[in-house]
Amino acid sequence: MTTDEARDEQGPRTYDVVVVGGGAAGLPAARGRGRARRSVLVVDSGEPRNARAGHVHNYLGREGTPPADLLAAGRAEVAGYGGEFLAGTVTAVDRHGDGDVPEFLVIVGEEQAVVARRVLVATGLADELPHVPGLAEGWGRGVLHCPYCHGWEVRDQPVGVLATGPFAVHQALLWRQWSADIVFFRNTVELTEEQAEQLAARGITVVDGEVAAVELDADGAVTGVRLASGQVVPRRAVTVAARMAARADLLAPLGLRPVDLLLGEHVIGSRIEADPTGATSVPGVFVAGNVADLQASVLPAAAAGLTAAGALNADLVAEDTRLAVEAHRRAHVFGPDAWDGRHRARARSHAGDHGGDEPNPYLVEAAEKLKAGTVLDAGAGTGADACWLAARGWTVTAADLSPAALELAAERAARLGHDVTWLRADLSAEPAPATFDLVVAHYLCLPPRPRRTLFANLAAAVAPGGTLLLVGHAPDDGHGHGQGRGHEIDHGHEIDHGHGNDHSHQNDHGHENSLGHGSGHTPGDDHGHGPGQGPVTAHGFVGYHPHGERPGPGELPAPSRRLGHDLGHEQAPEPHLAEVAWSPAEAAAALGTGWTVEIAETRARPIPHDGHSALDSVLRARRDSPADES
Repeated sequence: MTTDEARDEQGPRTYDVVVVGGGAAGLPAARGRGRARRSVLVVDSGEPRNARAGHVHNYLGREGTPPADLLAAGRAEVAGYGGEFLAGTVTAVDRHGDGDVPEFLVIVGEEQAVVARRVLVATGLADELPHVPGLAEGWGRGVLHCPYCHGWEVRDQPVGVLATGPFAVHQALLWRQWSADIVFFRNTVELTEEQAEQLAARGITVVDGEVAAVELDADGAVTGVRLASGQVVPRRAVTVAARMAARADLLAPLGLRPVDLLLGEHVIGSRIEADPTGATSVPGVFVAGNVADLQASVLPAAAAGLTAAGALNADLVAEDTRLAVEAHRRAHVFGPDAWDGRHRARARSHAGDHGGDEPNPYLVEAAEKLKAGTVLDAGAGTGADACWLAARGWTVTAADLSPAALELAAERAARLGHDVTWLRADLSAEPAPATFDLVVAHYLCLPPRPRRTLFANLAAAVAPGGTLLLVGHAPDDGHGHGQGRGHEIDHGHEIDHGHGNDHSHQNDHGHENSLGHGSGHTPGDDHGHGPGQGPVTAHGFVGYHPHGERPGPGELPAPSRRLGHDLGHEQAPEPHLAEVAWSPAEAAAALGTGWTVEIAETRARPIPHDGHSALDSVLRARRDSPADES
């Protein structure tokens, strides 16, 4: 992939998975996700830790394979399953999007960027060597660190162990398994009597004095160890313990930083902490290989990559399912067809009934203190609030999702002689068409994600000096007030799950609103009542009992419409109250700067004929005007 290919006309390309690091851990992970039919990009800097090693060992079926050959085979396998590659160094991984789902911006170099739903970091580690001339130059050839990786290749040869810390004696004793000619260069490390005895018992020679350099020939092969005194001790290999540091600076923007790995009381390196599947503390970010496990060789690193890839895919499947359920519910529970069905069902069962003309009491409280001007009634339902405002001199634009609601609202306005502009609009998807002196929305019925967008769009629709009034159901307070998770909305009467709250809002508030919202509507007004542009919102509850009253003693309730049946007609499933309840703080968070919050509180609302109360969230705020600033 080229630089231009990493970015399309709409911005950075999005992948299901971006694997950072195309080595022993990253390639198996990428191959596995390709086989799972995920879009995968591997970003690799071409600097594997074992690049200077001649061969890979302890990898069943690949023993003695040159590292470059193993990586080439792995890349071919990844490409065979549709995986893509980008050469470069990832400099940062940061959060991207609105935060509702994990999504990450992966910065490559200085100019390139891609977006990932999930990130798997397999960048390995860096071996930090002591500052002794010759060590770095001979690293991976005659300067070694692991007897299990390199011991066989230098068996029976003269090996020097350069002591740099408390584990040097252990290192020398390990190497003694591969060669009888081991020299322990004490350097600056002090030995205990026990350690000295162990070395002597195994026939390991101890050389005192500080090491000045490792001697190399013209081809870079080790020839000996030179002491500060000038003495050179001939050796064919030198082993030294490097500090192993996770290559993880790219994760700092996410708050993921390497932590020290201790062996006993001594730090041997740093790593990124993760659970056994490779999941980090940041949802959506996984690690595998040496960046998380400093002591993993090639085969365990490959296994860790595959394990993390499996967990990552399971995480994506769970997210895909959740988003599909949300989309399904949005279409079938909160969509326009659902609300049309509910409104038409009520119209059939209440033919000739013109009740429910009283406005929402919170609206009355707010509007009576304001001078009449322009108003947007978002989620107008069948128009009780809109008509009340129009009767008091307001210039009313009333928006709703449901064409059926707008038709009924227009009939109400015509019957009462009010002039209202009816607008079919989804304000959770697009901004309002203008700004207004007053914006009101009562009993919004939306899931959290579109609700946040709606709040922001409603706030943006308030003109300077104007007022925003939002009223809705508060979350359950844990004492039987508000809405519990088990509730569903049943038009006209409560579905009782033990909380004793009534949700017939024509009854409670004297108005009828469509419940929910939808999207995907084409512009235009189906009934000729207004500009008919922009999207929709329809929010609130419909009361189905005649005249907005709960059934009295001995009365039968209105026919049950739970789960979508109304007098033999199919009706959409009802929303769960837990998914549509919101707090004043949630609504206030959408305002931003330049607002004066007048009311942000939860209020208990008595339920008529019931003796119980429900909790409402109320937010009233005034947008600052230039006059306020002066």
